[in-house]
Amino acid sequence: MSEENTPEAPASAATPSAQDVPPDRLSVSPRSPLFDEALLRRGVGIRFKGSERTNVEEYCISEGWVRVQAGKTMDRKGNPLTIKLNGPVEAWFEDLGDNPPVAKA
Repeated sequence: MSEENTPEAPASAATPSAQDVPPDRLSVSPRSPLFDEALLRRGVGIRFKGSERTNVEEYCISEGWVRVQAGKTMDRKGNPLTIKLNGPVEAWFEDLGDNPPVAKA
């Protein structure tokens, strides 16, 4: 019997690679150990409780929370005061187009 040569779909089309999904935790503050400038340059979209948020300072997908700035209030060191909101969090890289792989719990 002869074998048929059939083209296979690329593996990246079937399953997203680890490079295509944002990390579990990320912060926009350079003082934080969770800060990663290279990932932030790609653009990270955040959906919290079903709506897209653009004011997220830090997030954790597995624990289900985001930190957002509390108005224009600053602490005594000049850092913005943040509040922690609990709920379902989804993250994706905005540079991957219209239908990127989404990291969610």
